[in-house]
Amino acid sequence: MAFQLQPLPYAFNALEPHIDARTMEIHHDKHHAAYTTNLNNAIAGTEWESKTIEEILANISKITPAVRNNGGGFYNHNLFWEVMAPNAGGTPSGDLAAAIDRDLGGFDKFKEMFSAAAATRFGSGWAWLIVTADKKLAVTSTPNQDNTLMDIADVKGTPILGLDVWEHAYYLNYQNRRPDYIGAFYNVINWDVVAAKFASAM
Repeated sequence: MAFQLQPLPYAFNALEPHIDARTMEIHHDKHHAAYTTNLNNAIAGTEWESKTIEEILANISKITPAVRNNGGGFYNHNLFWEVMAPNAGGTPSGDLAAAIDRDLGGFDKFKEMFSAAAATRFGSGWAWLIVTADKKLAVTSTPNQDNTLMDIADVKGTPILGLDVWEHAYYLNYQNRRPDYIGAFYNVINWDVVAAKFASAM
């Protein structure tokens, strides 16, 4: 198996009340597990079996839709679990905060842009904070399990923060109240991890 489903870095109930335990369990153990299995099946016996997930995503236009959908799902969820933590939230500091001020007009403006990207993504998809090729921060969104590492992305860059707005990410607790889920997300963002990803991308 080329890719492995990693365990959650915290308990299923660790993000309550913002994200409930049942949603986390189904999301990780069912949805993310299926993306991982289906990705491995889709690349089995091909040249992509020995590549990293980043190499696969960078060449996604040359590969089957099954790899695009499941490879994106595998990568996106790995990042999603990483950028959340219990007893987190607050605001970023240091170089990341300075970059948000410089490129996005400050933290409040970032929240406004990021929330809008998540809320206005029609159907299923993701909202992203990324580092672009010219080393600037940008907020964008992608449909389905696409992301900004893919060569087919309208806006390209390295994701450092992502929010899953597929209904399976929030429907048990929030039903059709996606804006409430988006607002709750800010309470569980692990800004230390996001800052580390920012530093690496820079």
